[in-house]
Amino acid sequence: MNGNEIRRKFLQFFASKKHLVQASYSLISDNDPTLLLIGAGMAPLKPFFTGKIKPPSPRITTCQKCIRTGDIENVGRTARHHTFFEMLGNFSFGDYFKKEAIIWSWEFVTGQLQLSPEKLWVTIHTDDDEAEAIWRDDVGIAAERIIRLKDNFWEIGPGPCGPCSEIYVDLGEERGCGLPDCRVGCDCDRYLEIWNLVFTQYNKDEEGNYTPLAHKNIDTGAGLERIASVLQKKPSNFETDLLYPIIEFMAKLAEVSYGVNQETDVSLKVIADHVRSVTMMISDGILPSNEGRGYVMRRILRRAVRHARLLGVEKMFLADVVDITAAVFSEPYPEIAENKAYIKRVIEQEEKRFHQTLSQGTELLHNEISRLKETGEKLLSGETAFKLYDTFGFPWELTQEILAENNLGLDKAGFDAAMAKQRQRAREARQDNERINIPDLSGILPEKLAHDPCADRARVVVLLREGRIVEEANDGEEVVVVLDVTPFYAEGGGQVGDTGRLLAHTGELKVLTAKKLPNGNIYHLCIVEEGTIRTDETVEIKIHMPTRRDTARNHTATHLLQAALRQVVGEHVNQAGSWVGPDRLRFDFSHFAPVNAEQIVLIEKIVNDKILENVAVGIIETTQDMTREMGATALFGEKYGDKVRVVVVEDFSKELCGGTHIERTGDIGLFKIISETGIGSGLRRIEAVTGNGTRQYVRTLEQNLRQVAELLKTRPEDVPSRLENTLEQTKAVEHELSECKNRLAKFQVDSLLNNKELVNGIEVVTGQAAAADIDDLRLICDLVRDKLKTGLVVLGAQSLDKANFVAMATNSAVEKGIHAGNIIKAVAKAAGGGGGGRKEMAQAGGKEPGKIPEALQLVIKLVQEQVK
Repeated sequence: MNGNEIRRKFLQFFASKKHLVQASYSLISDNDPTLLLIGAGMAPLKPFFTGKIKPPSPRITTCQKCIRTGDIENVGRTARHHTFFEMLGNFSFGDYFKKEAIIWSWEFVTGQLQLSPEKLWVTIHTDDDEAEAIWRDDVGIAAERIIRLKDNFWEIGPGPCGPCSEIYVDLGEERGCGLPDCRVGCDCDRYLEIWNLVFTQYNKDEEGNYTPLAHKNIDTGAGLERIASVLQKKPSNFETDLLYPIIEFMAKLAEVSYGVNQETDVSLKVIADHVRSVTMMISDGILPSNEGRGYVMRRILRRAVRHARLLGVEKMFLADVVDITAAVFSEPYPEIAENKAYIKRVIEQEEKRFHQTLSQGTELLHNEISRLKETGEKLLSGETAFKLYDTFGFPWELTQEILAENNLGLDKAGFDAAMAKQRQRAREARQDNERINIPDLSGILPEKLAHDPCADRARVVVLLREGRIVEEANDGEEVVVVLDVTPFYAEGGGQVGDTGRLLAHTGELKVLTAKKLPNGNIYHLCIVEEGTIRTDETVEIKIHMPTRRDTARNHTATHLLQAALRQVVGEHVNQAGSWVGPDRLRFDFSHFAPVNAEQIVLIEKIVNDKILENVAVGIIETTQDMTREMGATALFGEKYGDKVRVVVVEDFSKELCGGTHIERTGDIGLFKIISETGIGSGLRRIEAVTGNGTRQYVRTLEQNLRQVAELLKTRPEDVPSRLENTLEQTKAVEHELSECKNRLAKFQVDSLLNNKELVNGIEVVTGQAAAADIDDLRLICDLVRDKLKTGLVVLGAQSLDKANFVAMATNSAVEKGIHAGNIIKAVAKAAGGGGGGRKEMAQAGGKEPGKIPEALQLVIKLVQEQVK
């Protein structure tokens, strides 16, 4: 049974048990901002388990994409560690419980997968007599094959938790450790866990007390790769059809054989695993960066490249492996094939960048090796090794390997300490992110408050001040207000929330914005500007309509912009984020080169032509299936509910969107792009204005043009020609100045050479030069060195209130022992500064220009010390 068949059978089986089959959620959590990546099948369903959001069905089944990097060093070295894996799951939210979950798991494992009951073992929690009774009496498993384990309890801090029950398969004595006490729970590979049932039946409070839940839940996880390895009789997950095609491709590319050399096999497995991860992450809209999800992806990709180098593969290769990966996952994740060109382009750019940083890191490491040899040290510092790891993507193993080739070692303890500091910073950042000022209101608010665009009066349901529920708020206080009905648009889809006012009999509030609670209810961030506001009070609602209309103009223009970009730049353009406010719009999109000036002009023309046509902007509420038939565009990587809202501008633009929009395109006014920039690998950003924003932008341009005209003493319409004349004059003056500098430099060269000294066979020239900046000083130094056969020149110059120093040595002087970098470091220190550089050239600065002559007097002594 191949991977696709197992996945299909699992979902079909639980569909027959009245479970709603849902596609895998994105690897990016859309309901938990503290979660970096989805790492378990239940993670996207967490709000359903906590009761914050009502599930679409009390029974759900999924095959969830997951990413975990906690044990990344073990990938390829064990049979089952992965960074990317698929988790099969069936879930119950207050519906069925232990009996059904246990019976169905056994039915699937023995019936659908046809695993022999004689090879299966079961574990339960030490105190879970109920589970044991079901396994023994209802399923019919012998009591001696039911193992009680203390660790079989699932909990992550306060919240829902409960005991676990697992199914293990005995892979045979030949896979075991050979010890007489080898049994389920042993660390060897004989007994493999393939199924885990979690019975969330308690709630753990902050004090550690366990209270039975009124509605008990089921959370099941079964690793697809593990099950495939068992059914396909493979020694590890990597030989299954879910990974082995990638290994075969890489082995052929590297001209090696799989199964011959352990270290070679490790590298092949790492690449196979990591390419799957990177492909899935980019497919879900994650791009490489130096933080968050992007950093995780970058690290995984670079480990794959490093292991390819260990196999002898020096050329770019990752994009080619995407083709194999897309073929493996063509059935469950067809979007990979659809976005394959985009995925490959992102990978190509990141791999190319790493090849460049790899060279830079290698240069840094070799410089450190040279320094260690010169000083007689034997260990590279942990801080330097961590810099190589963190900045250049060097795993410490690679650094250690290169050091060993030079009979040097690595301060691994120092590296671990630097890594621990980074992890601590990351933990603190996560903790900061988890501090939520809005408490859980699920038990206080109705399940769903009303949203009515026409509402003009409402009742105050909840008031919050500093994260606490209060009965009233007074003048000057910041407060969160929840109304029983609201017309305010809440922040979402990149659009800012509405602003306005709430008027009560006893007070008045300014609404700064509106946001959503996890269950979709809207709350309002306010300031009490006058009087008092109380719970249960009725308020009059005043949305600031000019701001809303300006925001709506920009939001509709964003849709027109995306359609125009696809026409001009290419169909590969995908939205990667947006921000829509009343003053401007920002649109992030996937593209690999700047949008040039001609394209910008054409994009503006297309959008403004559609605005001048003044066509209607339609809103359609429909199903996701219907949107696909319509060809509507969805936000890349976003997950939508069954009911969706589509904004339609004739045949020009169809997009899924929940934001506010104008009724006709003519209401937008003039559309103007004000900037286009790169913000990341394969990611561009356009900022634009419409309506009042365009009017303000044009007014500012006119004011600036008038100021420039006044400075040039001409009329605004003559600014280009007058500026051109001025620039030509400036260029002529700069040329004349450059000629003067060269003549002065040559004059100084002769003067400096007159003071040349011979020190231990080295021609040494020192002196203070007239140079406006470090560039001029380098020029003079260059000219002096060219006049020397075996020599060193060290010059100083005062530039404003600081000292500049430059040292240059001929190659023959370097061969005799001269090191310009070490000399300049000591010279600069004498003038209150510092610096350094290479053996043949170095420069530095100092804070005390009056000490330049004193500092230069050190040169002769330094040369004598370097050349004996």
